[in-house]
Amino acid sequence: MASGLDIEARLVITLDGDDVQIAGSGGYLIINFPSQRVFDKITSGPPKDPNAPPKPKTSPPLDPLQQLNDLALQLGLVLDMRVAGKTHVTFGTGRSAKITLNAVLGKIGSFFRGT
Repeated sequence: MASGLDIEARLVITLDGDDVQIAGSGGYLIINFPSQRVFDKITSGPPKDPNAPPKPKTSPPLDPLQQLNDLALQLGLVLDMRVAGKTHVTFGTGRSAKITLNAVLGKIGSFFRGT
């Protein structure tokens, strides 16, 4: 098990013309998405195939937020995911991810916007 990572990084990734900024210092990592649209696009996963057979239900699905939080705790990192500079989710600070009111309001607002 890792005792902790020490990070110094600045990176900009361009995805379909949108810049996603990643910065880290010490044990703190920030990922900043330029808009709720970009955040939703990245976090929605791969497109679903309408012709694919349904997956068998064998066990309850694993919670990806909890998995990411557990990994951040193991690595000694705090991961701050932001949309337009406002923190939406923080991982690695407690037993579970901390979801902010900004995230809830942003998700609700994205239902009313066209793509």
